[in-house]
Formats: sequence, C-alpha cells, structure tokens
Amino acid sequence: MTKILLIRHGHVDGIKPERFRGRQEVALTARGRAEAQAVARRVAAAWRPKIIYTSPMGRCVETGAAIARACGAPAEICNDLADIDYGAWQFKTFADAKSADPALFAAWFATPQLVRFPNGESLQDLTARVANALRLVLARHADDTVVLVGHDSVNRALLTQVLDQPLSAYWRIAQSPCCLNEIDIGGGGSTAQRINETAHLEGLAP
Repeated sequence: MTKILLIRHGHVDGIKPERFRGRQEVALTARGRAEAQAVARRVAAAWRPKIIYTSPMGRCVETGAAIARACGAPAEICNDLADIDYGAWQFKTFADAKSADPALFAAWFATPQLVRFPNGESLQDLTARVANALRLVLARHADDTVVLVGHDSVNRALLTQVLDQPLSAYWRIAQSPCCLNEIDIGGGGSTAQRINETAHLEGLAP
C-alpha cells in the first residue's frame, strides 16, 4: 500500500483578495512560513515519509523543504505538480477577470469542467498532469509513505481522481493553505483517511 500525504503550500499574497495565481511566482508570507513549519511538525510526528515531491513553484518548494528537514527525507521537484496555467488570466484579480469576461468567470465557478482559460489550460489538462504524478509515485513507491506538496487546483484535481469523482465536483473539495490530506492506495482501490485537515495550524498568528 502507498500512503500519500497531500499538502497544499503555505499562505501567499493573492489568496485574499483573490487572484488567479497559477504560474506566478509568489513567495510564502510570514504566516505561510509558520504554516509550513507547523505542517512539517505534524507530518514528522505521525509518519516517516520516504520522499517529498513538490511542484516547481517556489511556494511549494519552500513548504516541501520544511517538511524534508523535519522528517530527514529528501525533496524532489515534480513538474507535473505545477499549478494550473491560467494563461491570459495569470495573476488577474477576481474582480478584473469578472469585468473582462463575466460569462467565462461565471462558468469557472458553475461548470469548471467546461472551461479553458484563454491561452492557458483546462481542468482536463491539469488532471492529465496530476495523473502522471500519481503514476510516478505508485510505480516508485509501492509500499512507502510519500508527501506531495501542490496547489489548491492540483490537490482538488488529484482528490477527484482518487475519490472517483467527476471534474464537476472540483469546487466541492476545500483545500486550505498547508492543509493535510491522507490517501491510501493499494489492493485495487483508494481510501481518503483525512481531507483538508488543519488542526495543526490552530494558534498561529493571523
């Protein structure tokens, strides 16, 4: 059985007020760094991961490095865990995107499975990449515990796959900064032991 600990990166600017962050490099804030340390302690206290795979985006690399240090495990970049490419909407505020194309903006929240961002990706593209990352993990780590550090979009796409949910369920899965998801895969099936756990972040300064 492979145990996957799926984690979102820590807090960054652009979460509130909301922007389409995607491939934009945004550093962890002071809170984000504190969240990364907290989730690192949570993982180290309960598991012994073999390796940490991270998105190539700096916010995930930094979060993964904190976990790697706490667990004494190596960290490696996995390009297929990169955030969705928002194309022309890259780093636009929600307000600006809604003003520029109200119909597409509304569709993203109503029928995300039918949207392709201008000059960017669709959820189908993202899901194919995430499936590649999942196949890599299962091929290399049949009996290991592995940490994946991704993004809001990446984690939602991966969870829809392991929970056998359609892409239309994308918005039904919450993913808070530095949340923890625990997924067991083996014996021809998968089980989510926990989703969007954030108890380890309680007491952090706002």
